[in-house]
Amino acid sequence: MGKPKRERSLADNEAKAVTRSLRISPRKLNLVAGLIRGKKVDHALADLEFSRKRIAQDVRKCVMSAVANAENNHGLDVNELVVAEAHVGKNLVMKRFHARGRGRASSILKPFSQITVIVREKEEEKSAKSAKKKAAAKPAAKPDKAAKSDAGLKEKKTAKPAKAEAGKESKPAVPKKTAKVGTPATAGAAKEKKPVEAKKTAKAKKAAKETE
Repeated sequence: MGKPKRERSLADNEAKAVTRSLRISPRKLNLVAGLIRGKKVDHALADLEFSRKRIAQDVRKCVMSAVANAENNHGLDVNELVVAEAHVGKNLVMKRFHARGRGRASSILKPFSQITVIVREKEEEKSAKSAKKKAAAKPAAKPDKAAKSDAGLKEKKTAKPAKAEAGKESKPAVPKKTAKVGTPATAGAAKEKKPVEAKKTAKAKKAAKETE
């Protein structure tokens, strides 16, 4: 009996490609991998094509291999692919030496590295498109509710003045008491009249005494 088939570690909407034995240190390769993480495949390929890093062309081949695997092996849509992951790992290290002073030798390390690229078909865009379609279909029904609410507000506004007028008509008119307040000019004239009358009475009394 044969060995059981290993289950696929990736999701159904993902595909990957691995490039090994790249003659560059993992630290330098990670700088190039950081350029393409999270980008759409076409943008990532364009950035790698015009990058001035020596290793960018090898990374570009790895991305193209992942896209080909997604299209041919898993039937994914190439236009919806995104570079979901791009992680770097160590590989073999070649050891060399060069001569130093006093007959000594110093080591030279020539590291190799590998890169793994995982592309994923973006489902968010499909759901966003469907949501947009639903949102575009909903506003057609909304104006009716808005019109009803506007009409109800207008009716309330027209009903309030009518009630106020009816209330005013039902109440009997009460005459207002007006307080008579003398103006400053009339008050001064009254004060002037009093001394004149007093003088007249004094003259009349004197005339009456003289006649007696």
